[in-house]
Amino acid sequence: MKFKTISINKPAEVNFILAQGHFIKTVEDVYETLVEAVPGIKFGLAFCESSGPRKIRYQGTDEEMIKLAINNAKKIGCGHSLFIFFKNVFPINILNRLKNVSEIVNVYCATANPVEVIVAQTKQGRGILGVIDGGSPKAVEDEKDKKERKEFLRKIGYKL
Repeated sequence: MKFKTISINKPAEVNFILAQGHFIKTVEDVYETLVEAVPGIKFGLAFCESSGPRKIRYQGTDEEMIKLAINNAKKIGCGHSLFIFFKNVFPINILNRLKNVSEIVNVYCATANPVEVIVAQTKQGRGILGVIDGGSPKAVEDEKDKKERKEFLRKIGYKL
């Protein structure tokens, strides 16, 4: 068995979700879930089929996001992996809806941070072991930091 880390390629402002699905129907069900959850959402998704023709299945509403999803799916190349790239929303807007999609088995991350995917490769294929999402903490927040965090959440409309 070989291990490697593979970086996700995306612009800094783009959010993405890395998940694991289990069936070809994942693409259509995730598409429907996203367009129902956030009208006008700009996204692209790619799903690595792990049996049969083993194609990268894809869908979306934004060509740039679709290309990001397909290119990262090719690069990672793990069976049943699901890549969703999106703009004009945050993961918090769609994550719980996605967790309720019958085909979603696992969510590895939902972030705009730089991400490295830890992949194992065997004779059979590749699998995702986990992710490195952003960097390690540098300090514990103080009272000023708490105040800034709370102000930021109100500024972007997530708290009153």
